Amino acid sequence: MSRLEEEVRRRRTFAIISHPDAGKTTLTEKLLLYGGAIHLAGSVKARRSARHATSDWMKMEQERGISVTSSVLQFEYEGAQLNLLDTPGHADFSEDTYRTLIAADSAVMLLDNRKGVEERTRQLFEVCHRRRTPIFTFVNKCDRAGMEPLQLLDDVERDLGLKCFPITWPIVDGAHFLGVYHRELQQILLFEKGEDHGQRRAAVRVSSLDDAAVADAIGEGAWNRLHEEIELLELAGTPFSPEGFFSGEVSPTYFGSALTNFGVEPFLASFLKLAPTPRPRDSTIGPIQPEDEYFTAFVFKIQANMDPKHRDRIAFVRVCSGHFEAGMTVNHVRTGKSLRLAAPTQFLARERTLVEEAWPGDVVGIHDRGSLRIGDTLSSNGVLEFSGIPRFSPEHFARVRIGDPLRRKQLDTGLKQLSEEGAAQVFFSDSGAGPAPIVGAVGMLQFDVLLHRLESEYGVAAKLDFLPYKVARWVEGPAADIERLARGIGRSLVYDSKDRPLMLFESEWTLRTALEKEDAVRFHDIAP
Repeated sequence: MSRLEEEVRRRRTFAIISHPDAGKTTLTEKLLLYGGAIHLAGSVKARRSARHATSDWMKMEQERGISVTSSVLQFEYEGAQLNLLDTPGHADFSEDTYRTLIAADSAVMLLDNRKGVEERTRQLFEVCHRRRTPIFTFVNKCDRAGMEPLQLLDDVERDLGLKCFPITWPIVDGAHFLGVYHRELQQILLFEKGEDHGQRRAAVRVSSLDDAAVADAIGEGAWNRLHEEIELLELAGTPFSPEGFFSGEVSPTYFGSALTNFGVEPFLASFLKLAPTPRPRDSTIGPIQPEDEYFTAFVFKIQANMDPKHRDRIAFVRVCSGHFEAGMTVNHVRTGKSLRLAAPTQFLARERTLVEEAWPGDVVGIHDRGSLRIGDTLSSNGVLEFSGIPRFSPEHFARVRIGDPLRRKQLDTGLKQLSEEGAAQVFFSDSGAGPAPIVGAVGMLQFDVLLHRLESEYGVAAKLDFLPYKVARWVEGPAADIERLARGIGRSLVYDSKDRPLMLFESEWTLRTALEKEDAVRFHDIAP
């Protein structure tokens, strides 16, 4: 076996998807704790003076206790290299999440045991399902009273069409979560709640299902219930199918509490065995295999000012095939120019480490002077391109207003860089970048982040004048017909950074009217 093949087999690249407040950032932190990447877990909702969660490195995230950017967290566990792509949980940042899911080979769907499948979970599941991404399910917050486990799994199957195969099963005594039964290992894992609020690993006692001492430890009621549920799972539960798992139809399922660390370690160990290694990627010349000797990669995220002292700009590059080496020169396919990949870094959230090499599945940070864009392909083998990462039409719009006209240059720089990152989209009333920039966002919270970053990173105090438009579509067709369409009531025409026309509509009704009456103009909800 070549070294390339060995390194591919060691990689696991995955993302966590969930509804807001399901505990995603807490679970991320605990995976790092058990993986040995950190020695003391922080809390996403810690007091301002306390230690913040590793993945939420932006000041705004720390203040609000939410994740609004994607982080890359890379660490080793049991000889494997894990690349965890932490994503925003808030729906207003769904575009950033979608781009990150494209870079992942599998996903962990996190559910709140009291609520089951929620709207945001459903949306992100559909993104994974369309790409046939293998999905693990982790039922979180089992330290609190919630839905009956069997009922929750039944709801997942009815709501998502996803069959769950429980690998661990909760052991509960009334409202107390005591541990899990590991069906594969046929072991009972009883956890002890520490006094450190989950900052360190939970102590665990391992026993067998027929150990009489366990019955005394957990109580007769919990003991009988566990036996009944395990027997029912064996008789009527979903059988595990590797083919079904890799096609995204069957989900290995685990129960636990990220807050108390109960069930986290058995999940991580099982995940390591089942999660897929880097998968082939479709390109314009056919599927690219990870074991192919030539280097290929694509940009799925750009983040400016990760280090405020240096005002840097980092392109997050997912390696798809071959061997990446620091300083190598590759073809930047979109421009056709050669690009030297100097001073590459790997990540643990904001912390960066210089690396000399990387392999398929890894994510590498490349210092960028403004030449790279989201979706760009890098290759040492000609002009192949990976499928592009689409831009979705915004749902909210506002004009950007600044009190000091002398800060216009800084405003333009900030809007350009933030748009290239995908933090917001920038439009102009006139083709060719007119005097009044308009920003568009999928969710309103993106505007808060935009204003915060303009002021903190570019020194621009800006305000927004909100516009009445709720729906937008890129349009193609004869210029005269597009201009005629724009003169209609409840419509407006703007241009994006690539000078493509985008029609704004005040309501779904005005859009539907245009769709029904227009033959010469084509409408796109994703940038053509």
